[in-house]
This record gives sequence, C-alpha cells and structure tokens, in this order.
Amino acid sequence: MITFPNAKINLGLNVVNRRPDGYHNLETVFYPINLCDALEFVPAVKTSLNIAGLPVSGDIEQNLVVRAFRLLQRDFQLPELEIALLKNIPMGAGLGGGSADAAFMLKLVNQHFLLNLSVEQLEHYASRLGADCPFFIRNKPIFAAGIGNDFTALEVSLKGYYLVLVKPEVHVSTAEAYAHVACQRWDVPLLEVMAMPLEKWRHYLVNDFETSVFEAHPELAVIKQHLYDTGAVYAAMSGSGSTLYGIFKTKPELNFPDSRVFTLDL
Repeated sequence: MITFPNAKINLGLNVVNRRPDGYHNLETVFYPINLCDALEFVPAVKTSLNIAGLPVSGDIEQNLVVRAFRLLQRDFQLPELEIALLKNIPMGAGLGGGSADAAFMLKLVNQHFLLNLSVEQLEHYASRLGADCPFFIRNKPIFAAGIGNDFTALEVSLKGYYLVLVKPEVHVSTAEAYAHVACQRWDVPLLEVMAMPLEKWRHYLVNDFETSVFEAHPELAVIKQHLYDTGAVYAAMSGSGSTLYGIFKTKPELNFPDSRVFTLDL
C-alpha cells in the first residue's frame, strides 16, 4: 500500500509564554498543503527503512516512521515491514514533514491491517510522537494552542491562491529558535486576525520566531521581502524556519538561487 504524507504551513505563530515545565504555550494555525512525500511498505523478515529523494540522517529505529510502526506493533500482532519513503518535503524546514510521515504511517498500518482504530485513537498514538503529529490524522486546518497540541477546528480556506515555498540552505534548529524568541501575547488575538481579509494579514499576522531568526540569518528576511516585492499578498516564515512562503493571487515565476523553490496550488 502507498500513501502520500503532505506538508503544512503555519499561518501566524504567537509564542505566548514559557511554561514551568520548560515548554512554551503557543497559538498558531496549521494549514495542510499539497507538497508530499511517498510512503509504502510490504511485510518482511526484518523491519527496514529505505529512504530515497532528500537525505535523512539518523538511526532507523529513531526515525518517526519506524517509531510510529513500533507503537502499533507493541499493541497488535503485526509482522515486520520493509518500508520505503520517498522524501520530497525538506527536513527541519518548519513544514512538518517528519510528523506527517509518522501520522500517515499510523493511518496506513491501521487501514492495511484492519486494526479499526478510531480517529481519536490514532490521534492519541500520534501525540506520543510529537506535538504536531496529531494534526496530520484529520489533516484539516486547525487552530492549535497549548504546546501546539490543543486543537480546534477552523474554517479557513486559501483555495484559488498560489503558494510559493522557498527553502534556502539555512538550518534553524528548534532549540535555537526557542532560545532567543521573545514571548508575548498579541494585542489582536490570532483568531480575530484569521477572520480578517487576507489582504490585511500582512499588518497583523506574525510569526514571533521571525525577529530573532532573521537577526541570526538575515538572508531569510531578504527572501521574505522579495516575496512581497514580487506580488505576494502575504508572506511569512513557517514554524521555526527556515522555509519562507508567499501567498499569491496569480501564479508567479520566481528565482531564488541556492534555494529549493516549490510553487503549489492552494
């Protein structure tokens, strides 16, 4: 069986405050986009993970896809699997590629082996893999609060627009992003901003990580400004970076040297 895990972008990201447990309370909107990996498996004598496309480092047992399978294998009598993953979503880019792969693995195993797990049960398994993994179970726009795992369905659609993703050769670690972000609560709450016309988002919809990340990596600010200069209605960094995106009314033709660029229909 084969499935196609898709990426997401963040529409706004407010880092509200630091919690006593060391995590941060957030408010953001996760929006699914049609930039996809490909994932499939067949039964095998020993579990393996074969990755093609973009490189992925690390021990296979620590890969989120294998960890997702092992979670279900502990609770159900499942055979070992030969897993193939074609990576098209850049890693460490703020696009949720690893989380999507894990969530789609849970859904694919559930479907193939007729485990009859409910959406809620799949979300519970996904929550053990990462805060944003459960989002990819339903895979619909949501408002996320808490540490990014308290979800509320949200009616927002960007259908008819074009999305340009720009992933430069810059790595921004999650630890680096959180170490320097300034916590604050927005004057205009995120849900109120999302109700505004898209043309107003530029003035109200913010990613709080941009201030410190752009200071450390000024080339990212240059990319964002270029997206606006070439006609983006709204542009921002996704998650903690380093992907920048622009939302356009008409399909643009852009060139960003030394960056991976994806132009998608929304």
